[in-house]
Amino acid sequence: MDKIFRKFLHRNIDLAPIGIERREDNTPYFCTPKGASVFGWAGADGIHFCFIRGFGGMVFAVSPENASPNYVHPLSRNFSDFLCLLLACGDAAVLEQAWMWEEVQFEAFRQDNPPTQKQQQTLSEIAAKMKLTPMERPWEYIRTLQSSFDYSKLRFIEDYYDTEMNPAADPVSPEWKVFFDGGFWGHQGKDHAGTEIRIDVQFDWAGHHWMLPALYSCRKGIVLDFCMRVESEDIRGFMNRWNLNPERDSCENFTCEQQMQMELENPLCLHFNPRLELNGRTMRTSHGCSVSFNPCLPDEMISELEAKWAVDHYNLDTACGWVICRNAFPWAYKRRPQIKTLSLTMEQQPNRVPGPHFISHASGDSFVFSHPVSGIEYMLTVEELERQTIDQNRFGSGRWSYPTNYIAMSYTLFPEPNEYITLCDCAEGDKPLEIAPNEEKFGPVCAADVAVIGGADGPTAILFGGNSQRKLHAAYSSLHFEPVQDDVEWRVMFHVRQFEEKSFSLI
Repeated sequence: MDKIFRKFLHRNIDLAPIGIERREDNTPYFCTPKGASVFGWAGADGIHFCFIRGFGGMVFAVSPENASPNYVHPLSRNFSDFLCLLLACGDAAVLEQAWMWEEVQFEAFRQDNPPTQKQQQTLSEIAAKMKLTPMERPWEYIRTLQSSFDYSKLRFIEDYYDTEMNPAADPVSPEWKVFFDGGFWGHQGKDHAGTEIRIDVQFDWAGHHWMLPALYSCRKGIVLDFCMRVESEDIRGFMNRWNLNPERDSCENFTCEQQMQMELENPLCLHFNPRLELNGRTMRTSHGCSVSFNPCLPDEMISELEAKWAVDHYNLDTACGWVICRNAFPWAYKRRPQIKTLSLTMEQQPNRVPGPHFISHASGDSFVFSHPVSGIEYMLTVEELERQTIDQNRFGSGRWSYPTNYIAMSYTLFPEPNEYITLCDCAEGDKPLEIAPNEEKFGPVCAADVAVIGGADGPTAILFGGNSQRKLHAAYSSLHFEPVQDDVEWRVMFHVRQFEEKSFSLI
């Protein structure tokens, strides 16, 4: 810490009257340089003043509302000079704006904005307690410092290079590092990046060609990037079938069943569960994330920026689409082992396939349907229908009122299916209502849909009916504010795997 700055803190001088407020919360902006230590705020437009690690006691102004790239400028070589500049100019606003003025404009602003009585009191306190005098020729001092400063030495967080956060930014690929507790967007904690081990494995599975360029050995486990290639003509055909374009890609334009069908047909959508066999022990994924590269979109929105960086890093063919899934596998050993043998098994997650609808009127109703893959015919028999409510306190919110009424249905299936079959309500539930104002400045403006019950379904494994040994299943309607009076229309949901699991040797 700058010695003069430490002395200044001991003197307990309040700089707020001259435009530098102290805050407990010094949350940085996208353009706050890495290593910044903020000591004051202008109180408007996010302007703040700071030191930056690696630049000694130099004082900087950060102005998020400036046009790129003029967000950060040095103001003084040290804190002592900074206070002398304040004594000369009377207000931090003069120093913060000096970079864009010629000397005539700078002096004109000083003359047109002399210090107020309160500001003069603060300036006198600085001069007396710190034993300093006003800087001679302040504009010349600032201009000399700024004209000789090498701005390329400043480093910024990832948001600075994100064109959504900073539209004027030139997307710059950051240094490629892969962390166990991270994704394509950054990482948590203080762990070191994993060690890259090139494997360059390729295989075909589930109708796609896959590339596994490298794995990353981390302290907690292995991170593996799965690169799934998608032919551009397949993407273009899917977009044409559903008339998708940048103006018509919102879920609001499609029904629930259409969305499920689109997910089935989308060539960029394949859910899978990978597992590794390391030296004979099984490792299962604990978490993961993914990004997509779509060459069929306009250039300005071709893909997520992180996807483009990954495609470039692995030198993937940009004429094709790519889904890049990053999965983390915790070690199956107490310590990081030497990798002697490593194999991979790919298993598809079941897809949701919407089936026929039926309406439940009363106990004893039955409905016959067939499985779309096996062709097996099932009979569903309604055992009981009951109006029920859920406790409002379960939602734990005093701001929103939630719907609590629903229909519970118990039923049997004959024969008892080996496949996973569920039911869900075709109707959407009621939206929560706001009953108290939002006291949090940055809190959500609306509540999410309620999905606590609507659509939940599964066997309860209760046996009944003498020797029939049939399982009693349960399904629940969507939630409503008023008791449900009409008969519920249910949708049968099948959960289907299209591809068999397959294993591949990696090392």
